[in-house]
Amino acid sequence: MAGGSETQVVGAELERVLPDFATLFDRDDTFYSQLDKKPVEVTSSRDMRIPLEIRTGGKSGYFSPDGSGLGRGDMPAFDKAVISSVNLRHAVEFTAKTMWSTDSNRKAVMNAFRHNLATSTAEFRRYADSQAMTDGTGTLGTITTVATSGGVDTYTLTTDGFGVRLIRSGQDLNVFNSTLTTCRTAGGPGSETTVTFYDLANKTIGVTPSVTGATAGDLIVSSGLQSTPPVGLFGVKYHDSNASTGTWLGFDRSQNPEIRANRVNANGSALTLPLPRLAINKIGDRVGMKSRRRCFAWTHPAQAQAYEELGFNAIRIDKAAKEEGLDLYFDDNMRIAGAPLKTSYSWDRTRIDFIDLDVYGRAELYPAGFYKNPDNNDRVWPTRDTVGGIATSWIFYMVAGFNIFVNNPAALSYIDTLAVPAGY
Repeated sequence: MAGGSETQVVGAELERVLPDFATLFDRDDTFYSQLDKKPVEVTSSRDMRIPLEIRTGGKSGYFSPDGSGLGRGDMPAFDKAVISSVNLRHAVEFTAKTMWSTDSNRKAVMNAFRHNLATSTAEFRRYADSQAMTDGTGTLGTITTVATSGGVDTYTLTTDGFGVRLIRSGQDLNVFNSTLTTCRTAGGPGSETTVTFYDLANKTIGVTPSVTGATAGDLIVSSGLQSTPPVGLFGVKYHDSNASTGTWLGFDRSQNPEIRANRVNANGSALTLPLPRLAINKIGDRVGMKSRRRCFAWTHPAQAQAYEELGFNAIRIDKAAKEEGLDLYFDDNMRIAGAPLKTSYSWDRTRIDFIDLDVYGRAELYPAGFYKNPDNNDRVWPTRDTVGGIATSWIFYMVAGFNIFVNNPAALSYIDTLAVPAGY
């Protein structure tokens, strides 16, 4: 057998590491970034009041001018919506070894500490964007099937239009029953389960430890929410809803149809042209032509594709007698029933929401930023070991106290239960 093989010198070979690294996930904050641009209403810990002219006033009718009475009158009815802030946090922890091992370009292609600081804001905004998609309960997805093996629960989430999009790898989560009356992970932060496997394309997550009693139909709820029912950020599905049960900012939905948004039910069918026009006209029917707002149609790119396919049926290509490029697709400048089309990969794939950001606002108790020591402004905190000594790790937090409100639900409209194009 010949000697001198390459394995005998492998220990002396230099290792080549690319100077740049790729990020294999998103940090999109598409919708939240639009809300973040709006002026905020600064609040205390007390509820903020939103005055509403909720019902018409005065008494109209006919009369006789031949000595008859004109009758009594009335005036418009005013009421108030109330909202309080909720508190969000994002924790980042790192050890001395990770910092020492990456503190120069001779050791690593990036400095772990600086990278953590630089990306924490983007990751926190991504979390806030996910919460802005929800119905006010912090629900991030619906379990379709459960498989348990070796102390790990594997959940597929294909029931709703989100899949696992609103969930992140490594995130701590709670599991509730379908009616949010039982928290299966109750008992404090230590009882929550953690995402240890994340497959976005196949809408699957694995969580450890396994959750006793978890079953199909259960709901995945954000960390820190274990009350029944949980109360989180008031997102799009909370405000843009025509539900006749429950409450909206202190109003009983069953008794106050004025505070319900406008709905067009697609009944599981594919997008057709009459549906968006109906959604827009429902707004005009409620608030009138003069007050009808300029809406943006927010949706997942899946429904943008469905709309584009409607356009394909009307395309005619006239080929000139010269060399030409070919692009059969439309660009991003699409409008639907007059509303500019805005897309977010975090949107419910089965919905199109017609949103006027002028009726949206943020009630803010504490602006997003680092959790700081008010005495010395420290932002990075040492951790402790089990005997009370200093551990060789540090932690810092991004925090915010705010909520999302709407001052005119009648000016909102949505199409739901749309069929999702194949592949999504």
